[in-house]
Amino acid sequence: MRCSKSVRKTAQNRPDLAFSRTLPAVILGVPLPDSNHGAALVWRIIRGAMADSLDVRTGDRTHHELVAGLDHVRESPREAGTLEMIVGRPAVDERIFLASGELDAERGLVADRWSRGSKPNPKAQLTVMNARAAQLVAGDRSRWALAGDQLYADFDLSPENIPAGTRLAIGSAVIEVSDQPHLGCEKFAARFGQRAREFANSSEGTSVSFRGINTRVVQSGTVHVGDAVRKL
Repeated sequence: MRCSKSVRKTAQNRPDLAFSRTLPAVILGVPLPDSNHGAALVWRIIRGAMADSLDVRTGDRTHHELVAGLDHVRESPREAGTLEMIVGRPAVDERIFLASGELDAERGLVADRWSRGSKPNPKAQLTVMNARAAQLVAGDRSRWALAGDQLYADFDLSPENIPAGTRLAIGSAVIEVSDQPHLGCEKFAARFGQRAREFANSSEGTSVSFRGINTRVVQSGTVHVGDAVRKL
């Protein structure tokens, strides 16, 4: 997630992206061919949800609930896990759910806007969040993408398991863990509550990389939902 203050950008000039203001944060569930985002299928949705979520949330987790769910996050696979979700961010506060995606060493996730930013940060080219942490803080799977990460994996992302410099193989691509911490920001607090942000940035949260990790693509390739995530 990038902590930009712009949260009202429209998608009227993007006819290739369908969105619903009447069903914020709900995947419409129709697979559609799309040649513009380096993926075979795109699940249409979420626009309006990004902005609406700043004002309407479906019950923030208490500190007790977050702590209680931490053991489940700690039990994530340490050597080989699973890629649970791929999300592209074609514009600020827009999301597309992908069945597959192209990871490029220069552009990151091709369906994402990272490379089109004014000053792309090479240490935060691609962000990955633990799927169990996303489930804990966001609840329903359709709300995971509000976090703003591109990949969601059932895998132990803790610095103990994968310190900076560790490489992970996903599909035919390889990514490398950055030394730049990925922490909760204002948008994360706006969408999941201030307690969630404080927890993510606490020693408990950072010990499991609760907010996720920053990475860069070192070997271009294709990734699919369901692919294995392997530590190299």
